[in-house]
Amino acid sequence: MPLFSWLAGRGRCRFCGRPLEWFYPLIELAALAVALISLFVDNGADVWLDCLLGWWLLTLAWIDVRCWLLPDSLTLPLIIAGLAAAAAFDPEGLTDRAFGAAAGYLGLRMVALIYRALRGRDGLGGGDAKLLAAAGAWVGLRALPQVVLLAALAGLLAAACLRLSGIRLGAQSAIPFGPFLALAIWLLWLMPALI
Repeated sequence: MPLFSWLAGRGRCRFCGRPLEWFYPLIELAALAVALISLFVDNGADVWLDCLLGWWLLTLAWIDVRCWLLPDSLTLPLIIAGLAAAAAFDPEGLTDRAFGAAAGYLGLRMVALIYRALRGRDGLGGGDAKLLAAAGAWVGLRALPQVVLLAALAGLLAAACLRLSGIRLGAQSAIPFGPFLALAIWLLWLMPALI
């Protein structure tokens, strides 16, 4: 419905006539893509779990892009939801996921502290560590290296695209890492259904 409203209004606010950003219909399309991909790769109740995780991660990615923030009010419940999903659907994997949550948080917090000690400024926010903890809660301890690798590769690809489009990147440049972590988490969550 929001997409049809945006199109009907020709991308303008119906009250004041100001142009609306393309960002909003893109988010709606991304949410639709999450649902369609979930339907394609899974079936039954698993589709709802795929959508829940996908939409939650999409929300976090959107907030991080817009505000450079991964709020605790979303990341911490995502950790709990991942552990609850494990308890309900994969009780044998609950211990692995609990260790994954702890390792994810501690791993990125250590990287952030080392970066701060070496460079004298923050390179990763605390929300990134909590989001990686959520990754551990959803995909388990063994998948964490793949989450970080996939997120880092996606981030490098985005930086290369920015550079190719003429945006200069330097030592002080920054790109939010949350969207890349979110994408990696969701893709690795879907991977077992694809195999």
